Amino acid sequence: MQTGTWGGAAALARLKKHNARVRRIRCWIEKVFGTCKRSYGLRRMRWLGLAKAGLQARLTAIAYNLRRTVTLLHAAA
Repeated sequence: MQTGTWGGAAALARLKKHNARVRRIRCWIEKVFGTCKRSYGLRRMRWLGLAKAGLQARLTAIAYNLRRTVTLLHAAA
């Protein structure tokens, strides 16, 4: 069942226009988050606390970047 959009057709047109502008950048960013969730276990944080959770996110980003670097170097060679 399709329901009405808050703000009507004008709001829906603005939303589609906004999504068209940010689509290319959002694609790159969501790819990174999806890989971290799927391959590096970031669906849930392993530790409680902001400092430990931040450390886990940073280490995951480092692992992602190292893996990507290796892949890019092999593709360039």
